[in-house]
Amino acid sequence: MLEDPKWELALLATVQGFYYRLLSEQLGGSLPIPAELSSEVISRDGDVRPTLEKMHRWIQLLDMAITPAMLRVGVQSDDLDPEIAEGLLRYFARHRDDSGANRDKTDLVATFLFRHPRVPGQWERRGYGLDGSIPLSPFEIALLEILSESDVPVLPEDHVQRLREFGPLLEQANRFQDFSALMDSGIIPRVRELKASLGESIYHPGVLATLAPYNAAFGDRFQTLFAEATEEIKGFAQRLEELGGSILSTVDGMEVTVEHINAMNREALLRVDYSAALEKFRRVARLKKELERRPPIRRTQMEAKAAGRAVDGGGAAAAPALAAVAKYVAPAITPQALAAEEAKLRRVEESIRIFVRVADPKFRQIVPMRYFNLMLSPAEVQAYTADYLEQTGPQADAARMLLRVVGVTARITTEIEEFKRTQNSRSVWKLHADSLVALIDLAKRMAEGVERMASTVSKQTDGKTGGDALRGSLEKLRARTAEAAQLISKAT
Repeated sequence: MLEDPKWELALLATVQGFYYRLLSEQLGGSLPIPAELSSEVISRDGDVRPTLEKMHRWIQLLDMAITPAMLRVGVQSDDLDPEIAEGLLRYFARHRDDSGANRDKTDLVATFLFRHPRVPGQWERRGYGLDGSIPLSPFEIALLEILSESDVPVLPEDHVQRLREFGPLLEQANRFQDFSALMDSGIIPRVRELKASLGESIYHPGVLATLAPYNAAFGDRFQTLFAEATEEIKGFAQRLEELGGSILSTVDGMEVTVEHINAMNREALLRVDYSAALEKFRRVARLKKELERRPPIRRTQMEAKAAGRAVDGGGAAAAPALAAVAKYVAPAITPQALAAEEAKLRRVEESIRIFVRVADPKFRQIVPMRYFNLMLSPAEVQAYTADYLEQTGPQADAARMLLRVVGVTARITTEIEEFKRTQNSRSVWKLHADSLVALIDLAKRMAEGVERMASTVSKQTDGKTGGDALRGSLEKLRARTAEAAQLISKAT
C-alpha cells in the first residue's frame, strides 16, 4: 500500500505530460489522452487508487514507446523545466526495471539536472558528510533530496571501485586533440561496459553524482572533436570538388563521394540513438584518418594530367616512397605541461587519502588503482591518516612530502601501464609518452628535495625512522622512474 497515492498519481501525471510532448513532436501532431486519465479525473478528490492503477499500466505502455534517443532529444531542450526532470528521475528510480533502456534514461535525466542547476555555479562547491570523512558534492546532496522518497539500493564495494575508473577515463579523454584518436582509445565501449556492470546501483545518488559530471564533461569534449573532424572532412570535400574530383575516399569497401559529405548532418548524427550512432561515428573517424593518410587532392584529375605531361616529356614516374614510421621525439618540458601534471597529482593524492582514511584498517595499505594495486608502507599509511598534515614543522613537512612521493609513483605507474596497452594506437600512445616525460622530469627534480628533507628529519629527536621512510618511498619512485625512462628511450 502506498503511503500517499495522490502524490504518486501526481508524479505519474508529470511523466505522462512529458511523454505526450515527446511523442507529439515525434509524430507531428497531438495525441488523445484516455478519458479516465484526463486532468479533470486526476484532480478529483476521493479514492484515487483505481485511477492510479490505470495510470501505472498506461505509463508502462508509454515507456515502451519512448526510446533513450527520444528522451535525449527531449532533455536537450532549453525550455525543459528542471522540476519535470526531477519528476522523471523520481519515476525512473521508483519504478526501475532491469532493462538497459531504463538505466540509460535515468543517466540522461541526471546529466540534464547536472547541466542545469537551479542556481548558476551551484555544483562547484563541496560539502562533507556528517562524519566529516567522505566528501559529498552539492549535486549528490541534491540527488539525495530528490530521491528521498525512493528505495535507494545498497552500493556494493566492488561498484564503488568501478566508479573510481571514471576520473582517469575522463582525464584521458580530455587529452585527445583528434576525434580519430578518441574513437580508437576504447573509452566509449569501456564506459558503456562499466555502466552496464553497475546494474541497479545506477539509481544510487552517489553513482549518479559520479556519472552525470562525467557525461557532461565527456559530451562536451566529444562534440568539440566531432565538430572539428566533420569540418575538416567537409573542407577536404570542398577542395576536391573545386579541383573537379568526386570520389573522396573508400571506407569499409564503399566509395565516399562529395555528395555523401555534403549530405552529412552533424546535428542529426548527435541526436541519433547512441548505440546506433556509434558505428556512424566510427566511420567518420576512419574517413578522417584515411584522408589524413592519403589526401584526395593528390589524386585529382589536375595532378593526373601533370603527371602525364612529366612522363611524356621523357621522365620516368617515380614510385612514391614509403614514409618511414617517425620515432618518438620527447617534447620540451613546458610550465603548462608541469601544471597539468600537478593538477592530476593533487587529484590522485586526494583520492588515495580518502580511500586510506575510510578503508578497513586491515586492508588500507592496498589501494586499488585501475590497472594495479598500490602497496603502501606502514609509514605511508600513517602519513595519509595523520591529523597534523595541515600544521607547520618538520613532521608535517615530511608527511606531506611522503604523500607527494606516493602520488608521483602512482601516476608514473599508471602512465606506464597505459603506455604498454596503447602501443597499437600511436596517437593515444604518444599522449602517455608525453606524460611520462613530464613525470620523469618532475620526479628527478623532486628527489633532491626528498633527500634533503630525509636528512633533516633524521637529525631530529627520534627522527631516524621518518628519514628512512622517506628514503624507502624515494627508492620505489626511482625504480618506477627508471622503468619509465627505459620505455621512453626505446621509443626514441
